[in-house]
Amino acid sequence: MRYTAAGDTEPKLAALLDAAQGEPVFIERGQQEVAVLLSVREYDRLSGKAAREFLDFCDTVADNAAAKGLTEAKLEELLKDA
Repeated sequence: MRYTAAGDTEPKLAALLDAAQGEPVFIERGQQEVAVLLSVREYDRLSGKAAREFLDFCDTVADNAAAKGLTEAKLEELLKDA
């Protein structure tokens, strides 16, 4: 993967970066799509990073709950009253 600072690129890039926050920006060369500019949030979603982070968060919550004495039986009882 290649990285570059926005300030080291064409001045028009700032506007493209702003546009990419709302939707993907396709870059063409000779009327052919050659690249897509995405927001980091969209990239994370597409790459599955957000899902992995969510699962890690769930594991952390479960570990903390178990450490404080929450069991499957206690959880069922709590949810039954809800």
